Amino acid sequence: MKGKSNTPSIRFKGFSDDWEQRKAKELFVSTADKGYPELPVLSATQDRGMIRRDENNINIFHDKKNEAGYKRVLPGQFVIHLRSFQGGFAHSAIEGITSPAYTVFDFSEPEKHDSEYWKYVFTSKSFIRRLEIVTYGIRDGRSISYEEFLTLGFVYPSKAEQTAIARYLDKLSDLITLHQRKLEKLQNIKKSMLEKMFPQNGSNVPEIRFKGFTDAWEQHKLGEVSDSYSGGTPTVGVKEYYGGQIPFIRSAEINSDCTELFITDDGLKNSSARLVSKGDILYALYGATSGEVGRARLNGAINQAILAIKPYSGYDYEFISQWLRKSKQSIIETYLQGGQGNLSGTIVKDLVVQFPTLPEQEVIGTYFANLDNLITLHQRKLEKLQNIKKSMLEKMFV
Repeated sequence: MKGKSNTPSIRFKGFSDDWEQRKAKELFVSTADKGYPELPVLSATQDRGMIRRDENNINIFHDKKNEAGYKRVLPGQFVIHLRSFQGGFAHSAIEGITSPAYTVFDFSEPEKHDSEYWKYVFTSKSFIRRLEIVTYGIRDGRSISYEEFLTLGFVYPSKAEQTAIARYLDKLSDLITLHQRKLEKLQNIKKSMLEKMFPQNGSNVPEIRFKGFTDAWEQHKLGEVSDSYSGGTPTVGVKEYYGGQIPFIRSAEINSDCTELFITDDGLKNSSARLVSKGDILYALYGATSGEVGRARLNGAINQAILAIKPYSGYDYEFISQWLRKSKQSIIETYLQGGQGNLSGTIVKDLVVQFPTLPEQEVIGTYFANLDNLITLHQRKLEKLQNIKKSMLEKMFV
């Protein structure tokens, strides 16, 4: 730590003292308090700390007669468990007992420390990187040595500042969890609605319909109700074909509003690349992206890895896009052995789709488009919060 600042780049107002620097052996002490078989058995997790084993959804056999030899863990203590390649330090907010193979440790002066603060220290990427230096073979799953841990140095603030940092990060973590749950709920709603708002198991009507629609749905091959085409890639060796103004959309970019490659007018004219327009359905045919569906977000060109689909009058773009998304797994299982390989334009054109009247298509398409927008909104909020937390974990610690 020589030459490293003893204060972080971001601090809460009112705190100005230098942070202290100590070796772990001066800060922590191991405990091995046994003889409490009546306490619940705890399991170590990377994301939730120590939790009751019966809440872990993993059935691990153990002989209850051995529980008298398990180590007691108190709220605020830490457990070094065997998942060394993940960091291996779990904070406990509850009392219980854990495997005697684990190391349980506490603060040598508990009144000077906030365990919630140290929870963030021990799960930070910078701390895990330091463990990799002192613990040889850590990525092979070697158990972390408590003796090696004690050689590490730490720079830390007063307990009051520790608490301020921990409470801020706790609130941020709670907000992230809230958005994760909202996002999962929306994703589950969409998954359920995709099943219930399209006919299933040979039926010609769906389970759930919008009010006012009663007609039976009709079957058509996708190629009967749309034009579709793929493109080609300009010759790689002809450098003057690249660096132009025409966005060249690749299969991984079908849901993106930007591209990494651009081609020239000559590149377009002297190849089989084809133009697509905003709103066109883009269907990925090749490799890992096979079966992915997008609506073009920009005017550009495509190659043979993408099938552009342009529905005829009377057929709704968004409705067809949502049906293709809903059917992705069954299409892959039917046409790609083991989920590997490529699809073809012929396969996609021969897909049989059930269609309601155009007004019902439009209502369904709009419903799912709005749901997708809401999901995207929550994804962006979640990513923003996660990035804020990541940044704060770097800037609020030394």
